[in-house]
Amino acid sequence: MKLITAVIKPHRLDEVKAALQSFGVHGLTVSEASGYGRQRGHTEVYRGAEYTVDLVPKVRVEVLAEDEDTEQLIDVLVEAARTGKIGDGKVWTVPVDTAVRVRTGERGPDAL
Repeated sequence: MKLITAVIKPHRLDEVKAALQSFGVHGLTVSEASGYGRQRGHTEVYRGAEYTVDLVPKVRVEVLAEDEDTEQLIDVLVEAARTGKIGDGKVWTVPVDTAVRVRTGERGPDAL
């Protein structure tokens, strides 16, 4: 199993959720995040004063997937999150040794 983590623009969340549901994903975790990449934030003008926004608001999406579905799921996620502009985000995976469904005690792929 793999944990797929994506950090995306907040306004793309609905598209990403719809794409994952159509792929057959039954569960995901979403949390608010903030950070910066190559753009190092941006400047804004508020009431005539210019200031720098160092941390850009993002959304972190996490999905557990079976090994054979991982690459396809990453492609679905990337296509749904892409705007073509700087700051679209990142997607990465990490191996998961064990997953347990708390309610039933099911382990491994059955816990997904």
